[in-house]
Amino acid sequence: MPEEYQITWWNLENFFDAENSPYRENRIKSKIKTEVRGWTQKKVRRKTAQLSKIIGMLNDNKGPDILGVCEIENRNVLQMLVNSLNFLERDYKIAHEEMKDGRGIDIGLIYDSKKFKMTKKFSHWIIRRNSTRDILQVNLTIKNSEKELIIVCNHWPSRREGETYTEPFRIVAADSLNYFIQKIQQIRGKKIPILVMGDFNDTPKNKSIMQYALGTNQLKRVIKDNNSTRLYNLMNYLYSKKHGTYFHKSKPVMLDQLLASRGFFIKSSTLLIKPRSVKIESFQEMKNKNNSPKKFGRPINKTLNENGYSDHFPISLIIVD
Repeated sequence: MPEEYQITWWNLENFFDAENSPYRENRIKSKIKTEVRGWTQKKVRRKTAQLSKIIGMLNDNKGPDILGVCEIENRNVLQMLVNSLNFLERDYKIAHEEMKDGRGIDIGLIYDSKKFKMTKKFSHWIIRRNSTRDILQVNLTIKNSEKELIIVCNHWPSRREGETYTEPFRIVAADSLNYFIQKIQQIRGKKIPILVMGDFNDTPKNKSIMQYALGTNQLKRVIKDNNSTRLYNLMNYLYSKKHGTYFHKSKPVMLDQLLASRGFFIKSSTLLIKPRSVKIESFQEMKNKNNSPKKFGRPINKTLNENGYSDHFPISLIIVD
């Protein structure tokens, strides 16, 4: 009987540690002093409870087998989140690296250690950068079958200063991603299944995704070219239907995406992606009246809503062993 595993990605929206946290790095204390003003331990606990509520609803109320996240300040808040998920029948472990982002926000991965074993972890440094995080690579082995899965997590530069002005920074991140995919395939072989996930701050049709990360909606191109690092963009169908994970000026934008290497689609694939399993997880309680994500916000900009969650919706898929 084939085993199925649910994998989710979610931008947790400014999940900072408390204002006076002893876990904050010295280098960013002054940089984010204003951002975390009024961000008390009580508010952090409430934010954690709201996030864990949604995570617990995923995968038919079983929680995801693997969860990639971004906009977390440090391992401490990620551990708090894992601890808050103790109502699930899981043994979640953390893959995390302290990154050099100017605002001190990181990427992390949570995985069920009953089902997966982490064999290696890499934080790939992007040399030419602006407001972006490292690329986090986590190599996992499925315990039941000893099959390998590589997950590559991304959080590319935002559009805050304008889409055109910031585009070159996302192109650098995309080019770096493609380089690391090349290195993985050189070391682990062309058939290794690689799942790329992230908040790319660009859509599936933007230059960074299509021309530099080599994301495509043409599965045949991914399968046929044995020497290519092309990635099949699994969000293209939902994108074509004008769905999105984030709202800008009341319109949905597909910033969060899942892309897969040819290792999932060729005849000799050891792992498969379940057809029609890719979706945007938007439970009713997560949505505003216009169907946008109900964000939690922060005290500093008077957007705090303790009944909110995040300004992004999670996305998920199922892989089959």
